[in-house]
Amino acid sequence: MKKIYLDYNATTPVHPEVLDAMLPYFRDIYGNPSSVHSFGQKTRKAVEDAREKIAKFLGAENPSEIVFTSCGTESNNFAIKGITFANKDKNCHIITSAIEHHAVLEPCEYLSKKFGVDVTYLPVDKYGIVNPDDVKKSITEKTILISIMYANNEVGTIQPIEEIGKIAKEKNIIFHTDAVQTAGKIPIDVQKLGVDLLSISGHKLYAPKGIGVLYIKKGTKLHPLLHGGSHEKNRRAGTENVSYIVGLAKACEIAERDMDNESKRILALRQKLEKGILGKIEYTQINGHPEKRIYNTANISFNYVEGEGILMSLDMEGFAVSTGSACTSGSLEPSHVLSAMGVPPENAQGSVRFSLGHYTTEKDIDKLLKVLPKIIERLRSMSPLWEDRIKAIKNVK
Repeated sequence: MKKIYLDYNATTPVHPEVLDAMLPYFRDIYGNPSSVHSFGQKTRKAVEDAREKIAKFLGAENPSEIVFTSCGTESNNFAIKGITFANKDKNCHIITSAIEHHAVLEPCEYLSKKFGVDVTYLPVDKYGIVNPDDVKKSITEKTILISIMYANNEVGTIQPIEEIGKIAKEKNIIFHTDAVQTAGKIPIDVQKLGVDLLSISGHKLYAPKGIGVLYIKKGTKLHPLLHGGSHEKNRRAGTENVSYIVGLAKACEIAERDMDNESKRILALRQKLEKGILGKIEYTQINGHPEKRIYNTANISFNYVEGEGILMSLDMEGFAVSTGSACTSGSLEPSHVLSAMGVPPENAQGSVRFSLGHYTTEKDIDKLLKVLPKIIERLRSMSPLWEDRIKAIKNVK
């Protein structure tokens, strides 16, 4: 049985061209970039070449604004804690949203509990969008940081980052965005967006797990999280992961090259998937903005069934999907994202995220649309909620 992967927002396979670019730095070019001899000079050049490519990919003014990390979570922690600890002499206030990834929410909660930092969690509308006016109203004299994600990992909704960036600049407040789900899917220009800090993660755009970037606008002061050597201009100690850095740079090159064609192709597949599900299965709803959404993501609620049951049934049929963020997939609690959007708990519990990618084909979607209605029918036949619904319909008639 062919396995069909529809969970690209959780992680992506390493692109063959990325792997080819990385291999020499495992076998032949293995010097420490901090070493002054020729072995080190070769790897140092590879790191700096990669830094230039990624700076260009993000629209950064200078390659020195790119700092390599181990992942998106580290980048987010570095941004949030780094700004807070750099302002430890102040009574700090942070503004974020209720639908952020846990890699943003948890550092904010930690700073609140351990250091008394005041955190405002902004609400979102039914599509998962933050109102820029709410950002403006929440700013106080103590506000040191605004952190709003670029696109949501569960429903794909894209935030008005450029508008929020203008507000932050007017108020002279540092602005961070978690762009982990947008990098490689839509063009990013940090200068146009008006961000001071931006996080990306390699394994979301066909590079390996274990490599990330934090863009730090020149002049932005962060307290380092790691102490040791003078790596990354004293901002992040630790020997650079050369092969993975090279791989991430190559992935960015490929994304820039293929983005236009891939976005059109995958959007057409997502639209086919959504139209097919809504047409074949009653009592279903799409979660997220109908238009302002990353093109590969479809979060759909199947009423009167449990999302975990759908996930396991699809897995038995050879499909990999998700009920939300990969980092909280084992939780039985309704998604905090869907809850913040006002989705009723019973509908949120029956939500499934389909995220498409480079290897998704039309045949994959056709097969899913053939299998899924039968799964939902079977699960509903065992659901007390479905029985109550049928009884209610009969009583109305």
